[in-house]
Amino acid sequence: MSNGIEDSSAPLIEHLTELRSRLIYSIIALIIGILVTFYFAPSLLTFLLEPTAKVLISYGQKPDFSTFAAQENFFVYFRISVLMGFALSFPVIAFQLWRFVAPGLYKNEKGAFLPFIIASPMLFLTGAAFAHYAVTPLAMNFFIGFSDFITEGGDVAVGGLSETGNTFIPRVQDILDLTLKFIFAFGLCFQLPVLMTLLGMADLVSAEGMKNMRKYAVVAILTLAAIVTPPDVVTQVILFTVVYLLYEISIQLVAAVERKRDKKLREDGYYDDDEDEDDE
Repeated sequence: MSNGIEDSSAPLIEHLTELRSRLIYSIIALIIGILVTFYFAPSLLTFLLEPTAKVLISYGQKPDFSTFAAQENFFVYFRISVLMGFALSFPVIAFQLWRFVAPGLYKNEKGAFLPFIIASPMLFLTGAAFAHYAVTPLAMNFFIGFSDFITEGGDVAVGGLSETGNTFIPRVQDILDLTLKFIFAFGLCFQLPVLMTLLGMADLVSAEGMKNMRKYAVVAILTLAAIVTPPDVVTQVILFTVVYLLYEISIQLVAAVERKRDKKLREDGYYDDDEDEDDE
């Protein structure tokens, strides 16, 4: 009895040892990524603030951003380095995840799982780029349009729609918070095809079911657009259009998964083509 318990616990210990090794490699990669990106944090911050700077220039305002605490710049740089460091080290982390789960997968499962590890970061970067270059400028233009600015001569100039006399002072932390929210919101939305395809492979969703759920999907996407974007119709329409297009792409991907699965079942003799024709 004791030998059986020892034999069953041995694989568990081996898995835990393997998991610890993969976690150590991932943490080391993350730390290196943070240190590397912290060195370039000022340049990365300039890149993230660039859309807002262009909006300020369009209103005749100098693109000067303020900080209101001695430690604020350090924590802004550290926050950027953590996020960008994770992005930089993600290929290593994903590889370690793959090395951990691959031995427990069948050959066909390995072939199905690996493309998603590659597609997921690519889609996230696509969504992040779309947010940075398309959505953020529109959103910042909408918000800043309600502000006043201090001109070089010290006078207050009305910008856009504002007549309140409230002077707008661009703060680094506030602009960065909003910019990163857009980047992560759109980056996550662009994961929809990956998520739905995986659910389709697990037979948890079907293409026909997704087609029947279109009207509910429209309502959900409209709600999402209202939450993650400013009260600007143009920005909300852009997000709705993009996410709904991704939903339609997801339907086609799930349908492709179903066709492939049906073909495999027919080859294995689970489906009878003659019976299928009679049913039709």
